[in-house]
Amino acid sequence: MSTDKKINVGVIGYGLSAKVFHIPFIQALPDYNLYAIVQRSPKSGDDASADHPSIKLFRSADDLFSDEKVDLVIVTSIPETHYEFTQKAIESGKHVVVEKPFVPSSKEARELVKLAKEKKRLLAVYQNRRWDQDFVTLKQVLASGKLGEIAEFETHFDRFRPEPPTRTTWKTQVSPASGALYDLGSHLLDQVYHLFGAPNSVTGFVQVQRKGLKTGDSPPDACTVLLRYGSPEDEMLVTVKSSAISPEQDQLRFWVRGTKGSFKKYHLDVQEPQLLGGVKLSNSDFGVEPASSHGTLTLADTDGKFNSETVPSIEPPPTYVEYYRILAKALKGEGEVPVSGDDAADVLKIIELAQASSDNGNLQAW
Repeated sequence: MSTDKKINVGVIGYGLSAKVFHIPFIQALPDYNLYAIVQRSPKSGDDASADHPSIKLFRSADDLFSDEKVDLVIVTSIPETHYEFTQKAIESGKHVVVEKPFVPSSKEARELVKLAKEKKRLLAVYQNRRWDQDFVTLKQVLASGKLGEIAEFETHFDRFRPEPPTRTTWKTQVSPASGALYDLGSHLLDQVYHLFGAPNSVTGFVQVQRKGLKTGDSPPDACTVLLRYGSPEDEMLVTVKSSAISPEQDQLRFWVRGTKGSFKKYHLDVQEPQLLGGVKLSNSDFGVEPASSHGTLTLADTDGKFNSETVPSIEPPPTYVEYYRILAKALKGEGEVPVSGDDAADVLKIIELAQASSDNGNLQAW
């Protein structure tokens, strides 16, 4: 693709994902042109063509695939449709970005990766939380070596939502790739995979925590996944946890313990609530978490005494714009996609092993 040509983008779906997590970032960069949106049933107050008068509005994804002017397709529909739409987009000559959790199985993921390579198309998965301000800060802490050899790494996405959901979406129904493991767990597992790669083994505990919901009738709303890395003599344990019943005012986000010190962090990245609250990307506060949410580094000295200090989060924050900035370069032949299909396939394999472990009560080897 020419380095001076705008990338014509076609978006499949016009729900929360498209409106909040993709279109604003596409429009924030001069490399892209929001060319078309597929919305099957526009209605008053929810009409893509009214919100974006200059776009083409399609009622069918097939119409989008047949439009030769489309360079990049972003798939934001429900997970069970991802495989078909991604396959057709690639076969029609488009590059593709697919919302997490990519597809329901690692087998399907690897089939799409193979197809993209055969057709010489770029395939990327939208794991935007690699660009959370706190995660980028954590990577810097780990790279500094101040923690020493890591013994335990905990990552949490816990909430206090004891009441059954009142709104019906793919996330609240038993369907392919639904439930806590695929929804929130895929974010956490992708970050862990990005840091440490594939584990030696996986142990999973998947459950329905909220009262009034029944296993089998509702997708799991909680998961705990234990990942073991390294050798028996030098092992690291990773805990990935998402709970619906966590009555804490300050929810734990990261807790990393090493031979020289620890890093502990509370609260989630602020970009999602800011986007949902209408904060513009141009706002100087966008993506910047308050000082009260900064992490704490605790180091042990040679006398066994402990010293703690606040670790300011990296500023300016990268924000999710960085995902699409990296992708634009890749589309112009300048580097790799921000998150590859191969990475996403491995994360899906971890999810599958965690579910299998939860079902049969056994540790699963990689």
